[in-house]
Amino acid sequence: MDTSLLVLGIVVFLALAFDFINGFHDTANAIATSVSTRALPPRTAIILAATMNFVGALMFTGVAKKIGGSITDPTLLDNGIQVVIATLVAAIIWNLVTWWFGIPSSSSHALIGALAGAVYVGAGSDHIKWSGFIEIVEGLIFSPLIAFVIGYIVMIILKWIFAKRSPHTVNKGFRTMQIITAALQSFTHGTNDAQKAMGIITFALVTSGRLDTMEVPLWVKIAAATAMALGTSVGGWKIIKTMGSKIFKIEPINGFAADISAASVIFSATLLHLPVSTTHAITSAILGVGSAKRFSAVKWGVAGRIVVTWFITIPISAVLAGLIFKIFF
Repeated sequence: MDTSLLVLGIVVFLALAFDFINGFHDTANAIATSVSTRALPPRTAIILAATMNFVGALMFTGVAKKIGGSITDPTLLDNGIQVVIATLVAAIIWNLVTWWFGIPSSSSHALIGALAGAVYVGAGSDHIKWSGFIEIVEGLIFSPLIAFVIGYIVMIILKWIFAKRSPHTVNKGFRTMQIITAALQSFTHGTNDAQKAMGIITFALVTSGRLDTMEVPLWVKIAAATAMALGTSVGGWKIIKTMGSKIFKIEPINGFAADISAASVIFSATLLHLPVSTTHAITSAILGVGSAKRFSAVKWGVAGRIVVTWFITIPISAVLAGLIFKIFF
């Protein structure tokens, strides 16, 4: 077998493994609130999330092109395949570590940090498109802040509208609405997160000379969408527990507000071709909703631990990818 083809096969396998792990790592993004409020049984919620993730993953490619071309130019890298391997291994390791400890860290941060670190060590700082890298990081930073504000505002509006209604009646209605928002949340997750593995695979195909442009092939779309859906079907129960109950006690109206807020931010980013952290978006929306409900109701110690993870993921992933490249290549 052609050695270059074998190496490319390894890259595709690693990228799909990353997508699979991303799926079960980020399942909580879509279904934590609906499961914690018992709007959906866990098994039903996971099937719904897997299906909508698959549909969403097939419908857009703008984020994939952004990931694959905005941090570096794959056509200018002599060792692009090795860079991609170091990137994926580092991102997978960090995802597994944070999943094991039940910390909702960002797969997006891990992948982008790892890619920048691998390019820096493997090709030098001149090969990093700093403007593109900064644009992506700005999107990652501002999207959770926007999600927090939207979640806060949406919850304030809902409290004002339903202030005179019976809490039992309100929650019963919103428990049904959560089924719709869980599906929407899963769909938007697929439109953004699955694109990242597509972008990395396409990046590898371009740098290996098997593609001329960053246009994502159909087989890459289907493979990434399937890996994401299968990963989602496994579920990430540790993270679901953190997001669904440890931040604050979520009721159906809160879950609806958080889901609709996060989904709007994620889908807007997809339309703008910006990779964002779905984990950060939904966590921030939950924090915003909880703050609107009652500031003291939010367990800020847990929230602080999550925020620390947000800040350290990019540098740790970058260093890890750089070390992996240095050691093995």
